Amino acid sequence: MPRYEYRCRACGATFELRRPMAQSNAPAPCPAGHGDTVKLLSTVSVGGSAQGGDAPAAGGGGGCCGGACGCGG
Repeated sequence: MPRYEYRCRACGATFELRRPMAQSNAPAPCPAGHGDTVKLLSTVSVGGSAQGGDAPAAGGGGGCCGGACGCGG
């Protein structure tokens, strides 16, 4: 279940809640009991690297002068 971060407008506290995606925009009272909160924009971090053998080769994206448009490139 994803975690969402919220900030209380009344006291400034920042807190996280685990809840289903369908409830991500539902009201989330702060731990101090205030109801005026806002969901913060979260970022996702994905680990790993593209140095392994599964990484796609660079270039060859088609487009103009990639051979598909007939510009002679």
